[in-house]
Amino acid sequence: MIRVLIADDQALVRTGFRVILDAEPDLEVVGEAGDGVETVELVPERRPDVVLMDIRMPNLDGIEATRRLTALPRAPRVLMLTTFDLDEYVYEALRAGASGFLLKDAGADELLHAVRVVAAGEALLSPSITRRLIADYARRPPASEQPAALVELTPRELEVLRLLARGLSNGEIARELVLGEATVKTHVARVFQKLDLHDRAQAVVLAYETGLVIPGEAA
Repeated sequence: MIRVLIADDQALVRTGFRVILDAEPDLEVVGEAGDGVETVELVPERRPDVVLMDIRMPNLDGIEATRRLTALPRAPRVLMLTTFDLDEYVYEALRAGASGFLLKDAGADELLHAVRVVAAGEALLSPSITRRLIADYARRPPASEQPAALVELTPRELEVLRLLARGLSNGEIARELVLGEATVKTHVARVFQKLDLHDRAQAVVLAYETGLVIPGEAA
Protein backbone atom coordinates (compact mmCIF):
# COMPACT_ATOMS: atom_id res chain seq x y z
CA MET A 1 0.00 0.00 0.00
CA ILE A 2 1.39 3.41 -1.02
CA ARG A 3 0.52 6.11 1.50
CA VAL A 4 -0.04 9.58 0.02
CA LEU A 5 -0.40 13.02 1.60
CA ILE A 6 -1.87 15.83 -0.52
CA ALA A 7 -0.57 19.37 0.07
CA ASP A 8 -2.37 22.13 -1.83
CA ASP A 9 -4.03 25.35 -0.74
CA GLN A 10 -7.04 24.70 -3.02
CA ALA A 11 -9.59 22.40 -1.40
CA LEU A 12 -11.10 21.48 -4.76
CA VAL A 13 -7.73 20.26 -6.06
CA ARG A 14 -7.17 18.17 -2.93
CA THR A 15 -10.62 16.62 -3.21
CA GLY A 16 -10.13 15.74 -6.87
CA PHE A 17 -6.80 14.04 -6.21
CA ARG A 18 -8.19 12.18 -3.19
CA VAL A 19 -11.10 10.73 -5.19
CA ILE A 20 -8.74 9.44 -7.88
CA LEU A 21 -6.15 8.02 -5.48
CA ASP A 22 -8.53 6.40 -2.98
CA ALA A 23 -10.22 4.50 -5.81
CA GLU A 24 -7.04 2.45 -6.33
CA PRO A 25 -6.46 -0.71 -4.25
CA ASP A 26 -2.74 -0.01 -3.79
CA LEU A 27 -3.04 3.68 -2.87
CA GLU A 28 -4.27 5.35 0.31
CA VAL A 29 -4.60 9.07 1.07
CA VAL A 30 -3.48 9.47 4.68
CA GLY A 31 -3.89 13.21 5.00
CA GLU A 32 -4.40 16.64 3.46
CA ALA A 33 -2.65 19.95 4.14
CA GLY A 34 -3.50 23.47 3.02
CA ASP A 35 -0.06 25.03 3.39
CA GLY A 36 3.61 24.16 3.83
CA VAL A 37 3.67 24.50 7.61
CA GLU A 38 0.78 22.08 8.03
CA THR A 39 2.46 19.67 5.61
CA VAL A 40 5.71 19.60 7.56
CA GLU A 41 3.79 19.02 10.79
CA LEU A 42 1.60 16.24 9.36
CA VAL A 43 4.29 14.12 7.70
CA PRO A 44 5.91 12.70 10.87
CA GLU A 45 2.45 11.84 12.21
CA ARG A 46 0.93 10.33 9.03
CA ARG A 47 4.16 8.88 7.57
CA PRO A 48 3.27 9.08 3.87
CA ASP A 49 5.43 7.41 1.23
CA VAL A 50 4.66 10.20 -1.26
CA VAL A 51 3.68 13.84 -0.75
CA LEU A 52 1.86 15.59 -3.59
CA MET A 53 3.24 19.10 -3.01
CA ASP A 54 1.97 22.30 -4.57
CA ILE A 55 4.84 24.71 -5.26
CA ARG A 56 2.95 27.87 -4.37
CA MET A 57 1.30 27.75 -0.94
CA PRO A 58 0.78 30.29 1.86
CA ASN A 59 2.83 30.48 5.08
CA LEU A 60 5.54 28.15 3.75
CA ASP A 61 5.97 27.42 0.05
CA GLY A 62 6.31 23.92 -1.36
CA ILE A 63 10.04 24.24 -2.04
CA GLU A 64 10.99 25.09 1.53
CA ALA A 65 8.56 22.45 2.82
CA THR A 66 10.24 19.91 0.53
CA ARG A 67 13.68 20.93 1.78
CA ARG A 68 12.57 20.33 5.37
CA LEU A 69 10.87 17.02 4.61
CA THR A 70 13.80 15.53 2.69
CA ALA A 71 16.04 16.26 5.66
CA LEU A 72 13.97 13.94 7.87
CA PRO A 73 15.37 10.49 8.78
CA ARG A 74 12.42 8.78 7.07
CA ALA A 75 11.91 11.25 4.26
CA PRO A 76 8.93 10.76 1.95
CA ARG A 77 9.19 11.14 -1.81
CA VAL A 78 7.94 14.51 -2.99
CA LEU A 79 6.03 14.95 -6.23
CA MET A 80 5.71 18.65 -7.02
CA LEU A 81 2.43 20.01 -8.43
CA THR A 82 2.85 22.81 -10.96
CA THR A 83 0.35 24.89 -12.90
CA PHE A 84 2.68 25.36 -15.86
CA ASP A 85 5.45 23.15 -17.23
CA LEU A 86 7.65 26.25 -17.41
CA ASP A 87 7.48 26.95 -13.70
CA GLU A 88 10.49 29.07 -12.74
CA TYR A 89 10.97 27.09 -9.54
CA VAL A 90 11.68 23.74 -11.21
CA TYR A 91 15.45 23.72 -10.62
CA GLU A 92 15.13 24.98 -7.07
CA ALA A 93 12.60 22.27 -6.29
CA LEU A 94 14.93 19.58 -7.67
CA ARG A 95 17.77 20.84 -5.53
CA ALA A 96 15.45 20.82 -2.52
CA GLY A 97 14.93 17.10 -3.06
CA ALA A 98 11.79 16.79 -5.18
CA SER A 99 11.55 13.48 -7.04
CA GLY A 100 9.45 14.75 -9.94
CA PHE A 101 6.82 17.09 -11.29
CA LEU A 102 3.18 16.75 -12.25
CA LEU A 103 0.97 19.30 -13.95
CA LYS A 104 -2.21 20.08 -12.03
CA ASP A 105 -4.31 19.47 -15.11
CA ALA A 106 -2.83 16.00 -15.66
CA GLY A 107 -5.27 13.17 -16.28
CA ALA A 108 -6.09 10.47 -13.74
CA ASP A 109 -3.82 7.92 -15.43
CA GLU A 110 -0.88 10.36 -15.36
CA LEU A 111 -1.44 11.07 -11.67
CA LEU A 112 -1.56 7.38 -10.74
CA HIS A 113 1.51 6.59 -12.83
CA ALA A 114 3.44 9.50 -11.30
CA VAL A 115 2.68 8.47 -7.72
CA ARG A 116 3.68 4.86 -8.34
CA VAL A 117 6.89 5.78 -10.16
CA VAL A 118 8.00 8.19 -7.44
CA ALA A 119 7.04 5.75 -4.66
CA ALA A 120 9.28 3.15 -6.33
CA GLY A 121 12.25 5.49 -5.98
CA GLU A 122 12.44 6.65 -9.58
CA ALA A 123 12.55 10.22 -10.88
CA LEU A 124 9.67 11.65 -12.88
CA LEU A 125 10.93 14.42 -15.14
CA SER A 126 9.03 15.46 -18.24
CA PRO A 127 11.06 15.75 -21.48
CA SER A 128 10.70 19.55 -21.48
CA ILE A 129 12.04 19.82 -17.93
CA THR A 130 14.96 17.52 -18.75
CA ARG A 131 15.82 19.58 -21.84
CA ARG A 132 15.83 22.81 -19.84
CA LEU A 133 17.88 21.22 -17.07
CA ILE A 134 20.54 20.14 -19.55
CA ALA A 135 20.47 23.48 -21.38
CA ASP A 136 20.96 25.33 -18.11
CA TYR A 137 24.05 23.33 -17.17
CA ALA A 138 25.37 23.49 -20.75
CA ARG A 139 25.92 27.21 -20.21
CA ARG A 140 28.17 26.57 -17.23
CA PRO A 141 31.94 26.04 -17.55
CA PRO A 142 33.06 22.45 -16.84
CA ALA A 143 34.56 21.74 -13.44
CA SER A 144 38.39 21.89 -13.47
CA GLU A 145 38.78 19.10 -10.94
CA GLN A 146 36.71 16.36 -9.37
CA PRO A 147 34.49 17.83 -6.63
CA ALA A 148 34.94 16.61 -3.07
CA ALA A 149 31.43 15.12 -3.14
CA LEU A 150 32.59 12.49 -5.63
CA VAL A 151 35.91 11.55 -4.02
CA GLU A 152 34.39 8.70 -2.03
CA LEU A 153 33.06 6.94 -5.13
CA THR A 154 34.94 4.07 -6.74
CA PRO A 155 35.69 4.26 -10.50
CA ARG A 156 32.85 1.80 -11.14
CA GLU A 157 30.42 3.85 -9.03
CA LEU A 158 31.38 6.97 -11.00
CA GLU A 159 30.60 5.12 -14.23
CA VAL A 160 27.23 4.08 -12.86
CA LEU A 161 26.42 7.63 -11.71
CA ARG A 162 27.41 9.05 -15.10
CA LEU A 163 25.12 6.64 -16.96
CA LEU A 164 22.33 7.08 -14.43
CA ALA A 165 22.49 10.85 -14.94
CA ARG A 166 22.06 10.33 -18.68
CA GLY A 167 18.72 8.68 -18.02
CA LEU A 168 19.64 5.01 -18.34
CA SER A 169 17.63 2.46 -16.34
CA ASN A 170 19.36 -0.16 -14.19
CA GLY A 171 18.89 -2.71 -16.96
CA GLU A 172 20.43 -0.40 -19.56
CA ILE A 173 23.37 0.37 -17.28
CA ALA A 174 23.89 -3.36 -16.75
CA ARG A 175 24.05 -3.95 -20.51
CA GLU A 176 26.35 -0.96 -21.04
CA LEU A 177 28.84 -2.09 -18.38
CA VAL A 178 28.32 -5.83 -18.92
CA LEU A 179 27.18 -6.37 -15.33
CA GLY A 180 24.29 -8.15 -13.67
CA GLU A 181 21.29 -5.94 -12.92
CA ALA A 182 21.49 -6.87 -9.23
CA THR A 183 25.10 -5.64 -9.19
CA VAL A 184 24.03 -2.34 -10.75
CA LYS A 185 21.32 -1.92 -8.11
CA THR A 186 23.97 -2.40 -5.42
CA HIS A 187 26.21 0.23 -7.04
CA VAL A 188 23.30 2.67 -7.32
CA ALA A 189 22.41 2.15 -3.65
CA ARG A 190 26.03 2.80 -2.61
CA VAL A 191 26.20 5.95 -4.74
CA PHE A 192 23.01 7.28 -3.12
CA GLN A 193 24.31 6.44 0.35
CA LYS A 194 27.76 7.97 -0.13
CA LEU A 195 26.40 11.16 -1.72
CA ASP A 196 23.36 11.42 0.58
CA LEU A 197 20.94 11.31 -2.36
CA HIS A 198 17.28 10.35 -2.14
CA ASP A 199 16.67 9.36 -5.75
CA ARG A 200 17.65 9.67 -9.40
CA ALA A 201 16.41 13.24 -9.75
CA GLN A 202 18.98 14.42 -7.23
CA ALA A 203 21.64 12.27 -8.89
CA VAL A 204 20.99 13.98 -12.24
CA VAL A 205 21.29 17.44 -10.67
CA LEU A 206 24.51 16.56 -8.83
CA ALA A 207 26.11 15.00 -11.94
CA TYR A 208 25.52 18.13 -14.00
CA GLU A 209 26.37 20.58 -11.22
CA THR A 210 29.70 18.90 -10.53
CA GLY A 211 30.65 18.58 -14.18
CA LEU A 212 30.69 14.78 -14.05
CA VAL A 213 28.38 14.84 -17.06
CA ILE A 214 28.89 17.45 -19.79
CA PRO A 215 25.83 18.17 -21.96
CA GLY A 216 26.43 16.99 -25.51
CA GLU A 217 29.25 14.69 -24.51
CA ALA A 218 29.03 11.10 -25.74
CA ALA A 219 27.99 8.58 -23.10
